[in-house]
Amino acid sequence: RRVHGKEASQMPVQTKTKDDVFEAIDKYNVRFVRFWFTDILGFPKSFAVNTNELDGAFTEGMGFDGSSIEGFAQLNEYDMVFRPDPSPFKIIPWRQQENAVARMFGDILNPDGTPYEGDPRQVLKRNLSRIKDKGYTFYTGPELEFFYFKNDQGTEILDKGGYFDLTTLDAAYDLRRDTVLALESMGIDVEFSHHEVAPSQYEIDLRYNDALAMADTDMTFKITVKEIAHRYGYHASFMPKPIFGQNGSGMHVHQSLFQGKKNIMYSAGDSFHLSDDGKNYIAGLLKHAPEITAVTNQWINSYKRLVPG
Repeated sequence: RRVHGKEASQMPVQTKTKDDVFEAIDKYNVRFVRFWFTDILGFPKSFAVNTNELDGAFTEGMGFDGSSIEGFAQLNEYDMVFRPDPSPFKIIPWRQQENAVARMFGDILNPDGTPYEGDPRQVLKRNLSRIKDKGYTFYTGPELEFFYFKNDQGTEILDKGGYFDLTTLDAAYDLRRDTVLALESMGIDVEFSHHEVAPSQYEIDLRYNDALAMADTDMTFKITVKEIAHRYGYHASFMPKPIFGQNGSGMHVHQSLFQGKKNIMYSAGDSFHLSDDGKNYIAGLLKHAPEITAVTNQWINSYKRLVPG
């Protein structure tokens, strides 16, 4: 059930161009590539192609029916195109390494090649482009919390451990370790992991990165956590409040704006070490909290974290 040593210790594949991707495909004997994207609600979607089709995907994109994907297209205008991005090419470590499978993120386009406005990745790229035009780079670093359950039929816990527990109560230590190894084999930098406050609740913190790369990483993280849990015969849940009377799970996202190597949110002379730009940024988050939460916290269950019980 574990991610075996050969898989977990594999050096992360680094690609920047289409040629880098094809070189990695030959080197690691990759036969299939899974294209990953999300619908407008953030649910992961995927389809697989043989590597023989990849050159055409880079130049023309791969057409698919978007009519059944939430937020993508109406029934009378269902054609969509996926164009892969070469930089997020990674070997999937929980699949067999002979005739290996890789994953790539990419952008959703209209049939005429223009960006599809309902693609969440395109929305992020548009806003990052506006930030870049102002001379800034936007970095994020998430702390992701989740639960392990005995199966996907209920909320039977694995342990009764608590925050930072270092005892046999942390029943998922090996499971969490193999998850971290799988993440690192895909080039995802993990800062640390630990047991959280609630029983059978855990947290894995990722080293910060630019916002687009981190968005791809976040989706990879959630799928990896679930896949490795499934190998152990368990179920991983990112549901905000799955157990009544226990702490819920959140995703704290550290955010920073840089100009070159300077963090413009930091001020050594301020009592809170916040610059005026940093304070204005926080004020903007508070002012637009209703709009932000409408996108990031769509389910009633999210708000059950905020009340007792």
